[in-house]
Amino acid sequence: MKYYIIAGEASGDLHASNLIKELKKQDPDAEFRCWGGDLMKAQGAELVKHYSELAFMGFSEVIMNIRTILKNFKFCEKDILNYKPDAVILVDYPGFNMKIAEFAKKAGLKVFYYISPQIWAWKQGRVHKIKKIVDKMFVILPFEKEFYKRFDYDVEFVGHPLLDAINDETYKAKISAFRKDCGISEKPVIAILPGSRKQEILKMLPVMLKVVEKFPEYEFVIAGISFLPKEFYENLISGYNVKIVYGMTYLLLSNAYAALVTSGTATLETALFGVPEVVCYKGSAISFMLAKKLVKVNYISLVNLIMNKEIVKELIQQDFTSENLSNELLKILDKGKMEEMKTQYAELKNKLGASNASAKAAELMTKALKG
Repeated sequence: MKYYIIAGEASGDLHASNLIKELKKQDPDAEFRCWGGDLMKAQGAELVKHYSELAFMGFSEVIMNIRTILKNFKFCEKDILNYKPDAVILVDYPGFNMKIAEFAKKAGLKVFYYISPQIWAWKQGRVHKIKKIVDKMFVILPFEKEFYKRFDYDVEFVGHPLLDAINDETYKAKISAFRKDCGISEKPVIAILPGSRKQEILKMLPVMLKVVEKFPEYEFVIAGISFLPKEFYENLISGYNVKIVYGMTYLLLSNAYAALVTSGTATLETALFGVPEVVCYKGSAISFMLAKKLVKVNYISLVNLIMNKEIVKELIQQDFTSENLSNELLKILDKGKMEEMKTQYAELKNKLGASNASAKAAELMTKALKG
């Protein structure tokens, strides 16, 4: 069978690549065409567009790039029709994928959605549209199945694919050599995860870097994104005693003592590695004002959302200052606080269910296509 898969971010590339790997086991003759990244390409998918071309963050930036976005829609629709897939698989990335789902459904194609849009946080009414345009939704957060049930929509809870990713043997074998290979000292490591998009890194990293000089007994290491130019990071970190590693976030977290993390999938990844963290976020004033009016949840980090209480501190917008960040980092470096946070992380991991999410999703998708 032929699959057309769309992932618009780094995390989507990771989870979609694992899904492709499992789909090939279920369907050895499978062919894949995708919008995504290097990980999906490495699994044998024909890469149409890299997610680095699609990363527009916030309301104002979307408006500024509306022509490019509309052009991408038209190109994608035409490409799907030319490819004639047996199924279109959409991975998160709702701003783009919801419109493609509507188009694909009208074109008579089977539509699967893997990793639900976070409509439980805002625009809950979109669930009625999802019921019409998505043949099957595969959710990864435990409370999402109950949420959709309230709207009489039966979805499949497959567990969280991060549990599969962090247990991958390929990266496990490299953990012990990481420090030596990257020239990292024996000091305890504090990981800095400033985000995966250029615009958010520009907002987050300068504030995070101001914390470094206050903690000389620790080694600060930045998780760099491989597709961004090294000069981009070098200009930002000039004058600071920090190291940077590219495309090795999981190895970094495996060696980290604590972390400063931009809100997103990385907050959950950090927790699953058992690393105490401070969550940070700052967007444009317009984006923040609009989000404040629309968002219906009490937290922004997945850790706190899943646990429905504050496990990790969130420094948002005006609270995201170097002084506040230093104070919160000092708090989580306390051994008592660390142990408390790690206990909560263990509970979080149990809530996410068993591993093998990718395999479960692939099996359910192929069964649906066969009959």
